[in-house]
Amino acid sequence: MRVGIRCDAGGRTGVGHLIRCVALAEELVGRGVPVHFLSDLGGFAWAEQQLAGRGLPRHPAPDGPDALVAAADRLGLDALVLDSYELSGAHGAALRASGRTVLAVVDADLRGQQADVYVDQNLDAELAAPDLPPGAVRLAGLRYALLRTAVRELRPPAAPGADPGRVPRVVCFFGGTDAYRAAPVLAGLLIRTGAPFDATVIGADEGLRAEVRALATGPGQLVEVLAPTDDLPKLLAGADVAVSASGTSTWELLCLGLPAALVWVVDNQIVGYGRAVERGLAAGVGHLPSLREPGSAEALAAVAVLRDLLTDAAARAALAARAWAAVDGRGVARVADELIGRAADAVP
Repeated sequence: MRVGIRCDAGGRTGVGHLIRCVALAEELVGRGVPVHFLSDLGGFAWAEQQLAGRGLPRHPAPDGPDALVAAADRLGLDALVLDSYELSGAHGAALRASGRTVLAVVDADLRGQQADVYVDQNLDAELAAPDLPPGAVRLAGLRYALLRTAVRELRPPAAPGADPGRVPRVVCFFGGTDAYRAAPVLAGLLIRTGAPFDATVIGADEGLRAEVRALATGPGQLVEVLAPTDDLPKLLAGADVAVSASGTSTWELLCLGLPAALVWVVDNQIVGYGRAVERGLAAGVGHLPSLREPGSAEALAAVAVLRDLLTDAAARAALAARAWAAVDGRGVARVADELIGRAADAVP
C-alpha cells in the first residue's frame, strides 16, 4: 500500500494542515506504509524541513483533478489524504472514480469534498451530522486529533500540577508563519500584567523577533525570543502556561495538559476558540485585532486573564487537569486504522 497526501502550507495558509498531515504520515510510515506528499509549501524553509527531516518525499502540487489522478497513477498510490480549503469536490470525486480510497481532513464544513473517510478532529465535532456520500464514514471529535509523535511522546502519565513557588515559565507561539503578527501584541499584554514570568516567544521572522526584543519588560519579567524550532514540543512540555492562536496546535496543548491562553486570529478559529473556552479547557484572551489598542476594553480584559494564569497556581492546575483529560493522544492511530482498513478492502 502507498498513500499520497495533498496539502499545502505558506504565508497565509499557515502550517496547520501540513502539521496534522505530518502526524498521520508518521503513523503510517511507522506501520510500513510509504507516504508521498504532493504539496506547495510556498518556499517556506521550516515547512520543507518538516518533510525532509522525516524522509518524507515531496512532489509538486498537481493543478487540478485530472493532474492529481495522473500523479497518483505515476506514484502508484492506493489512497489519498486531502487536507486543503482550496481543493474542490471534483478532486475527491476523480480519485474515487479511479478506484482509490480518499480520506478528507475537514474543519466542520465538508466544502463539497468527496471522500470515503472524513476526519474532523475539532472539539464537539461529533455533535454535528452532515450528509455524507453513500458508504462514507466520519471520524469526529478530539478522539481523532492528529498529533505528532514529538508531542505524544511527551504527554505526561497524569495531569501535571502547579508549583506556586516557581516563577511561571511561559511559551508564546502563533504558528509557523504568524501571518497576522500576533507575537509582539501578546508579548506586550503579558508584560502589562506586571506579574513575574520567564517567557519564550517564538517569532516567525526577524521583523517579529525584533519587535518583541524591543518591548520593555518589568521587574521579574524575562523574555527570550527564538526563531521557529522543532524543539517547540519540548519547550511546551516544560512550560507552566502557553499563549497561542486557537487552531490545530490547541489539541497538542490539551494533550500535554498545558494551561493555555488562546487568541482567535481568523474567522475559522472562532468556533474552536469559543468551545474550548466555554468548556473550561483553555482561557480566552479574545480577538487579535481588538487587542492591538492598549487602552481598549478587550486589551484590559486580556491582561486580566493572563495575570490570573500567571499568579494563580491552583487555577492553572485545574485547567491542566481538564485539558489533559480531553485529548488522549491516540487519535492518529485510530485514523490510520480506518484509512488502512478501507484502502486494503478496496485493493483488488
